[in-house]
Amino acid sequence: MAFPGRSPRAVVIGGGVGGLACAIDLQRRGVEVRLLERAAAVGGKMRQVRVGGQGIDAGPTVLTMRWVFEGLFADAGTSLAEQVGLGALEVLARHAWQDGSRLDLFADQERTAAAIAEFAGAAEARGFRRFSAHTEAIYRQVSEPFIGAARPTLPSLAASLGFGGLRNIFKIDFHRSMWKALGDFFKDPRLRQLFGRYATYYGSDPFTAPATLNLIAHVEQLGVWTVDGGMLAMATAMARVATQLGVEIRCGAEVSEITSHGGKVRGVVLADGTAIAADAVIFNGDVAALGEGRLGPACAGAVKAPQPARRSLSAVTWASLARVRGWPLLRHNVCFSRDYAGEFTALARDGRVPDEPTVYLCAQDRSDRAEPAAEDPQRILILINAPPRGGQGHFTAPEIDACQSATLQLLRRCGLEVTMDPSATEVTTPNEFAAMFPGSGGALYGSATRGWTDSLTRHASRTKLAGLYLAGGSVHPGAGVPMATLSGRYAARSVCEDLASTEGWRPAGTAGGTSTRSATTAVTG
Repeated sequence: MAFPGRSPRAVVIGGGVGGLACAIDLQRRGVEVRLLERAAAVGGKMRQVRVGGQGIDAGPTVLTMRWVFEGLFADAGTSLAEQVGLGALEVLARHAWQDGSRLDLFADQERTAAAIAEFAGAAEARGFRRFSAHTEAIYRQVSEPFIGAARPTLPSLAASLGFGGLRNIFKIDFHRSMWKALGDFFKDPRLRQLFGRYATYYGSDPFTAPATLNLIAHVEQLGVWTVDGGMLAMATAMARVATQLGVEIRCGAEVSEITSHGGKVRGVVLADGTAIAADAVIFNGDVAALGEGRLGPACAGAVKAPQPARRSLSAVTWASLARVRGWPLLRHNVCFSRDYAGEFTALARDGRVPDEPTVYLCAQDRSDRAEPAAEDPQRILILINAPPRGGQGHFTAPEIDACQSATLQLLRRCGLEVTMDPSATEVTTPNEFAAMFPGSGGALYGSATRGWTDSLTRHASRTKLAGLYLAGGSVHPGAGVPMATLSGRYAARSVCEDLASTEGWRPAGTAGGTSTRSATTAVTG
C-alpha cells in the first residue's frame, strides 16, 4: 500500500505510558497519530484519585530507570528536566516487622550495609555486599539483550553472553527461584523476606519467580525519584509533548472494534459508531482483551490469549486522608507478615487475600527527610497484594471490610496506628481494576513470571494481523512504568519499519533515535 499525497495514519488505543510513548515516537517520525483513551484522562495505571479535595497517587508511586524517560524526551526535542520536577530519594524505604525491628534501605550501598550490620550482624552485611554484586552482574548481562531488545530470544540472550553461550546463561540465575537464591546471601529470614518482596514489583511470587528477578533490587539501587505533583504528572507531561508534536488525544473515546480486510488492519470503530481509518493500530492494553475477542474476531486470532491462571498479582488499595501514629513514617514504608510462604500460598493456590498480608504504606506528604506533625491528617496509599479474580463474584463488601480490618491490625502489630476517615477514603479492589483494564481480571502486571522462560514468551510488538501492534505492561519487556514506556517505543519502531517497507513513505528517522541507550550504557556513561 502506498501513501501518495498523505502521511500514514495510526491509531493508538489506550493512554497509559506505553501508548503515550508510542504516539510521541510515531508523530515525530511523520505518522499522523490519534490516541484514543476511554477514561476521562490519560495515565492508565499511573492514576491519581481525589479524596477530601486532594490528589493521591493510587498506582505507581516512584520513578526508576530514569534513562528511559531522558531518551524519550530528548528524541522528542525536549528534556526530562524541562517537563517534570524530580526528587532523588536517599532513603528508599523503611521496613518493619512485628517483633518491633525496623530497617531502612538507602540509595547509598554502604549506608545500607552499615544499617544491615547493626540490624542483623556483620555476616549479613557481607551477604548484602555479595548480593549487590551478584544482582549488578545479572543486570548488566540482561540489560542489553533483554531490556534493550525489541524481540529477545534464548539464542540472542545466549549469544550476548559471549564464549560459552548457553553454558554462561546460568550466570543470570534463571534456573532457581528468587527465594532459594536469597538463601545464599542471607540467613536472617527478615532479610530474605525484604528482598524477596521485589518479586511483587513484577506481579510475581518470590517462591516461584526465577532468581533473575533479583536484579530489581539493583535497579532501585541505581536511583529512585519522586515526581513533583505525583506520578500522574509524568503522564501529563508525555501527553503535553505528544500534543505539541501534533498527536490528537481524545479521552472518553472507547474503541469497540478493530476492523480489518484482506488480512490487514483498516481502522477502528468507537462505541458511538464512529469509524476511524488507520494504516496501523497500536493496542496499549492487556493483551488478553484482544485474545478474548473483545475488540473483534480478527484480533482474537492475532494473539495468543494468556490463560487466567497465568495472571500476575492484583491488589487492594486504600487512598485516604488519615491520621497515623507510631514510629516516624518515611515516604515508603513496608510492614511484613509473619508467614511469608503462607501469604503467597493464599494468593496463588487459594485465590484469596491472605489473613495476614504484608502492607505497603506510601505517605505522600513525607519525603525521606521531612516529617509533618503526626496529628495532622496526611495523604496515604495503603496497598496489599490480592489474587487477580476481579469481576468473578469475589471481593464483596464484607470481604473488603474484613480485609481492611486485617490490614490495620497488621500495621498496629508493627507499631502503627492508622485511622482512616471513611468519607475521605477510596478503596480499589480487583473488581475495579478489572473494569478499568478489560481482560486483566484485575491483574496489574500482565502475566506472572513463574519460570525462566516466561519473560521470553511475552508478546513482542508485532502480531499475526498485519498493521496491528502491541504495547503496555502485558507485553515485552514487561510490567512497570519504565518497561511499559519502552514497549511503546518498540511498537513505534516496528510500525515505522513496516510502513517504511511500503512504497511511498519513508520515516524521518528510526523511531527511538540514538538517545535510546542501552541500560548498561545509561548507568555507566
